[in-house]
Amino acid sequence: MNGIILYQSKYGATKKYADWISEETGFKCVETKSTNIKEVEKYNNIILGGGIYAMGIAGLSFLKKNIEKLSEKNIIVYFCCASPYDEEAIKQIRTHNMTDKLSGIPVFYCRGAWDMDSMSFKDRTLCKMLRKAVAKKNPADYEIWEKAIMEAGENKCDWTDKKYVEPILKCIKQ
Repeated sequence: MNGIILYQSKYGATKKYADWISEETGFKCVETKSTNIKEVEKYNNIILGGGIYAMGIAGLSFLKKNIEKLSEKNIIVYFCCASPYDEEAIKQIRTHNMTDKLSGIPVFYCRGAWDMDSMSFKDRTLCKMLRKAVAKKNPADYEIWEKAIMEAGENKCDWTDKKYVEPILKCIKQ
């Protein structure tokens, strides 16, 4: 069984999951921006991971661009976000990202991390604006992701957990 793990990690959670999957499978880990399709085509199993930014899975553009060349491969996608598990949100992310020829690809959720200090100025500013907007709502009406970012605040939170790679590993072995 051979494979490659492609990941796009802005703040480290997605890479952490890629490393954990690699430890379990022996698959090579490569950043999507550091690879090319010729390298990826050599592998039977392709796992792509990325964080969620404005409902999009980071790094998925590589897969979209090259899906014709990879259509016979076992492809798996995972995404990381700070929000706790929420079936409806995952369904929305899947619907938004896994369209056309990507629609049959399995997608897995992995909870990420939150660290305002390590964010870029742009991301930190956007998160602060988002938190201000959410703060105007009644806390009883918060969506699950809103509650998570309000609870995290300015604190550093790491929700990564190896348990999230278990379904991915099962899917690889099928």
